[in-house]
Amino acid sequence: MNGVVTSTVPAALCDPLRNRGTAFTHAERERLGLTGRLPAAVETLDQQAARAYAQLGRQPTDLAKYLYLDALHDRNETLYFKLLLDHLPELLPVVYDPTVGDAIQQWSHDYRRSRAVYLSVDRPQDVRASFETLGLGPDDVDLIVVSDAQQILGIGDWGVNGTDISVGKLAVYTAAAGLHPERVIAVNLDVGTDNQVLLNDPMYLGNRHARVTGTAYDDFVALYLSTAAELFPRALLHFEDFGPSHARRILVGNAKDHRIFNDDLQGTGAIVMASVLSGLEVTRQSVADQRLVVFGAGTAGTGIADQISAAMVRAGRTPEQAASQVWLVDKDGLVSDDMDGLPDYQSAYARPAEEVRDWPRTDGRIDLLTAVRQVRPTILVGTSTVHGAFTQEVVEALCAGVERPVLLPLSNPGSRIEVMPDQAIPWSKGKALMAVGIPVDPVTYDGTTYTIGQANNALLYPGLGLGAVVAGAEHITDGMLLAAATAVAGQVDVSEPGASLLPPVRNLRASSAVVAVAVAEAAAGDGVATRTHGNLVQAVQDAMWQPAYAERAGDR
Repeated sequence: MNGVVTSTVPAALCDPLRNRGTAFTHAERERLGLTGRLPAAVETLDQQAARAYAQLGRQPTDLAKYLYLDALHDRNETLYFKLLLDHLPELLPVVYDPTVGDAIQQWSHDYRRSRAVYLSVDRPQDVRASFETLGLGPDDVDLIVVSDAQQILGIGDWGVNGTDISVGKLAVYTAAAGLHPERVIAVNLDVGTDNQVLLNDPMYLGNRHARVTGTAYDDFVALYLSTAAELFPRALLHFEDFGPSHARRILVGNAKDHRIFNDDLQGTGAIVMASVLSGLEVTRQSVADQRLVVFGAGTAGTGIADQISAAMVRAGRTPEQAASQVWLVDKDGLVSDDMDGLPDYQSAYARPAEEVRDWPRTDGRIDLLTAVRQVRPTILVGTSTVHGAFTQEVVEALCAGVERPVLLPLSNPGSRIEVMPDQAIPWSKGKALMAVGIPVDPVTYDGTTYTIGQANNALLYPGLGLGAVVAGAEHITDGMLLAAATAVAGQVDVSEPGASLLPPVRNLRASSAVVAVAVAEAAAGDGVATRTHGNLVQAVQDAMWQPAYAERAGDR
């Protein structure tokens, strides 16, 4: 050996789901070959969590906190989720949006350990083998989150760097709704990138070519879907941050054949629907009678239109009538059917050119202010990322059209929001019923304090996923999405002036359980449930993994 001492790390310390570090008892240390490999103290999980939280607090930036938590995730999953669950309102923005966006931009440079399955469009023959390396059987997986990272949050195309979107989404599913961390898979579809910074970065870890499009792209997505569905037939297939040219088309084309869910479209639409339902509790109106203007007609905006239209149909409108009560406004103005090259996700809501022929125009476009004045919307949604787009003139025109409009500027971060509540509440003289896409402080106006709810998808999709798993839902139906939205809205009391339209994030685990029960009931009602339970509330509780050490060290 020439005086060189070699050391190996015992297996019990290498498996993050079984590792309990200083919480191993002395008897467990002896049994698992850990004698002398840990300090003498034997700690509880609460003691470990207190130390970890103190260490976290010493990190200088949110990105540093993200990296600390990521390392903890790789070392001890139980402690990681204990910490996350104990401080969820504080840490949710760290482990996911917005901090994950900063981490993604540095991902190839900061690469440490893989927590995902990487599927390359250049090697489609490896798709099945890539999943098979996990050693998981057909009943072992409840959820797969996949992204091709074309439209990451507000930062665009980040190729394989976007892997942490899938990892982060799964962390929220587990923390918020108890999806078992060993029964989920994160997937990156590496189809290349059009991000020139990445393509010219020597550290970039993904495919070094432009994004594959057309038939080759579609075939690769189809291969992923068919393989994942065959190997893991009980898994919910969650799509995240796909580009607008693909997201809706993939969802619509595969919803009948697969357990597929797109959070950017369906989750965003449903959480906005929850805000609308709460607002309608105040106005005492029917969803069937609403007029919706969406400013920003991309993936999120059209997803919102889809969900509100579906709710109108369930309330008695025909699909054609529901579509006629939606107006989309994009960068080129009001979307009308005489525009060239309309993407498929906008065409369903394009207004007849004849209908708007006499509307005033600015530089040939029907702008947002004109649309608000002409339509007199009961609901105005912003998903444009155009900061300040909802000007005082727009807000005043909105309130001139209806007595209590629902105003939802959802773009984030704060530098991209259409209007801040501390502006819109005074401009509307307290009439606007608001929720926003970022956390904001309450606003006091004319003696009333307005609590502004955050339209955070995390209020909805974890419970939706848990409910789908408990029910064994074959598909995600509009009825399940509406049930989720109704369950979220049902957790707030809007009878007091200034009340929030949405529940707070701090009660997310309990909120997710309520949503899950409603979703499972809706799945049964829609005929897509494959599992029945004598007591659905208890079934949901039983399905929620808790961050606690197993009774016997080394067990799952």
